[in-house]
Amino acid sequence: MLRLISALSGRRGITVTRGIRYGKLRRQALDIHAPRQAAADAPLLVFFHGGSWHIGDKAAYGFVGEAFASAGITVAIPNYRLYPEVTFPDFVRDGAAAVACALAETHRRRLFIAGHSAGAHIAALLHLDRHYLDEAGVAPGAVAGAIGLSGPYDFLPLRKERYRRVFPEATREASQPIAFADGRAPPMLLLSGDRDRTVSPGNARRLAAAIVANGGEATVKIYPGVGHLGMVTALARILPYRKPPVRDDMIAFMRAMNASQPVR
Repeated sequence: MLRLISALSGRRGITVTRGIRYGKLRRQALDIHAPRQAAADAPLLVFFHGGSWHIGDKAAYGFVGEAFASAGITVAIPNYRLYPEVTFPDFVRDGAAAVACALAETHRRRLFIAGHSAGAHIAALLHLDRHYLDEAGVAPGAVAGAIGLSGPYDFLPLRKERYRRVFPEATREASQPIAFADGRAPPMLLLSGDRDRTVSPGNARRLAAAIVANGGEATVKIYPGVGHLGMVTALARILPYRKPPVRDDMIAFMRAMNASQPVR
């Protein structure tokens, strides 16, 4: 379904560069969707796909690139290694390397990190557990904010054996974004649907509450009548039916944060 949406999405006024390498391994590559005319201070959005850490591909998310490049925002959509090739935290390390590569390729100084489902988990860890981006060489202050769509941020104990294999016990505590909600990271926008039966919206509420309790900024929006997949398909501009304003809310957040934080 996502590949079909991407195939049908228009790309007028957008340049797409595919298969940019950020590492030597097969899945260490990203695509960049760039508006042909972008403001000098326009930010970069790095968007991580979902798929329960074991499936998914950037090729199915061209509609996400189109959704934001059409609004003047350059978008990088990486692949990252999946289980069983790797376990946590290797896919998060891939995410950090992808962020560093996307910044270098686009010459942008300001970025937002986002994702859907497992991709939102990766985005949240990159945002809150700063050591990943530090190790990848991303400059402090480059990240203006993070956006999570239907993300798992506080999901211990693990009830399924497959997830116990994805998140080995020795590293399991460090896999929880909520463990790093110390209030020091830039603002977060956490979006979910109240009919999500895959990842409970309680994940977003608990993470936001922990961030705010520690003096940080986090906003939660729960859309009525929206399920797990509906959160990301809402970004597709070509779909004719009435959709929750996920894209508009993300753009408004990025524009507000970009305007309020001077580039260092």
